[in-house]
Amino acid sequence: MIREMKRLVVLFSLFLLNGAERQDLSGKMFTFPVESNTHHVVLSPETNKIFFAVTVCLRAFSDISRAQSLFSLSLPSTDNGFLVYKLKQGVYILNILGKEDRFWGFQDESNVWNSVCATWDASAGLAQLWVNGIPSSRKGIKAGSSLTGTPKIILGQEQDSYGGKFDAGQSFVGMLTDVHMWDFVLSPNQIASYAYGGTFQPGNVLKWNSLEFSRNGYVVIESKNFT
Repeated sequence: MIREMKRLVVLFSLFLLNGAERQDLSGKMFTFPVESNTHHVVLSPETNKIFFAVTVCLRAFSDISRAQSLFSLSLPSTDNGFLVYKLKQGVYILNILGKEDRFWGFQDESNVWNSVCATWDASAGLAQLWVNGIPSSRKGIKAGSSLTGTPKIILGQEQDSYGGKFDAGQSFVGMLTDVHMWDFVLSPNQIASYAYGGTFQPGNVLKWNSLEFSRNGYVVIESKNFT
């Protein structure tokens, strides 16, 4: 009996902390089934460089009305290097290097796939959000700055320290898919193509069809066809 219990503990530990892997996740999604301050996915970027421009796109499916993190990139110098955060329905926050701005008036819905893209050009500091192909007004955030240092990129949780200090009340509950990141600002036509299911250039920093990641805790990979 004791030996069997030890075996179950080992298996459960392996389930909670999976090693890094690379997969083509086309047609698949990460499912975050429960609220927690532990369950998350760590993404490994294809490049380690200084970023003077960023585009992040993803699709999210959730029925949670509270605030939740969609994409959290932290740096050694700041926990919020590039954070895409849904405050409530129709309202999103983009936090870059600790400076946040709110974007209002989007038409998103619960229990459907919503595409979200965030862009930032450091030269002018112009940041913009696109939800379901509709752009926000542009806002100035951290002009002349850059994302410097080895990034830690996490899905499912919002980092309040470099790689950790998660809060269950900010965790994502639902499904995420089609996560891409570029080191340049996509054109409006490219973002529209992503949002409406057209052909687009996969991310050169993170790309869903060749993603290196590690799952930590209760995160399931499923076929997107279930939705």
